[in-house]
Amino acid sequence: MLKIRKFAAIDIGSNAVRLLINNVIEYPDSPTQFKKSALVRVPVRLGEDSFTVGEISKLNASRIIDTMKSFKLLMRVHGVEHYMACATSAMREANNGNELVDIIRQKAGIDIEIIDGKKEAAIIASTDLYSLLDKEKTYLYVDVGGGSTEFTIFDCGKIVESKSFKVGTVRLLNEMISKQTWSEIQKWITKASKRYKKIDIIGSGGNINKLFKMSASKPGEALSYVYLNSQYQFLQELTYEQRIADLGLNPDRADVIIPAAQIYLNAFKWSGAKKLHVPKIGLSDGIIKLLYSQQKNQVNSYLEN
Repeated sequence: MLKIRKFAAIDIGSNAVRLLINNVIEYPDSPTQFKKSALVRVPVRLGEDSFTVGEISKLNASRIIDTMKSFKLLMRVHGVEHYMACATSAMREANNGNELVDIIRQKAGIDIEIIDGKKEAAIIASTDLYSLLDKEKTYLYVDVGGGSTEFTIFDCGKIVESKSFKVGTVRLLNEMISKQTWSEIQKWITKASKRYKKIDIIGSGGNINKLFKMSASKPGEALSYVYLNSQYQFLQELTYEQRIADLGLNPDRADVIIPAAQIYLNAFKWSGAKKLHVPKIGLSDGIIKLLYSQQKNQVNSYLEN
């Protein structure tokens, strides 16, 4: 018998906050299907506060509380069965991050878990990423956020090593990245990549998804260093206003897309990769899969007992 369940993921990032609601379709003797039902993105740039002054401002605290209240109502009207809310580097590094989590729990009824870079990478890996990997190839997985970037080496379909660095688009916009930090990233990528004859990059995050869409490439096609570099140069030549008016970029995307491209270009150079793959995966997708897996394991455990 066909069964449709609803799960939700809340991703509280440094550049924006997202609510993803998925239909989870179960049918006997068939793979479980995950279909997007709704996606809401609110441009609350918490990293602007956290990375520059060390705490979330009263204005953005109020905005995030109102956002969580609205997400709570949306999940209710959609009939969401289970949800999980995760906050990343901006909330993690803010002096009042834990205090704000408590206030949101009291005022909006949303429980938020502040996660570190390793857990973020592990959650993203629980998406369809493994099914997309060619078991005969090696990949450098690069997830660029507003406050941090996670780098992971996959070889033969397995994680070999992973590292999170405090290099993100919002930090770069505020000129908060030192030469030493770039040097550390270069050393890590170079050392992690040199043992492999050939390596491809897998990119995730809103900026690389937008760059891929702008390339007019077909799903499954890869981006090259030449294309990404030309697009990077092109975007730099335009003013912030032109990127919004002429290219149709959202105001909170039109500035961060350039530093995001810079991070991917460096990953290209330091790894020696020739191709960049852009599957539609992210933290929100990973949260949904993790939630479903946890619920399924609980049911199986109950049945066994």
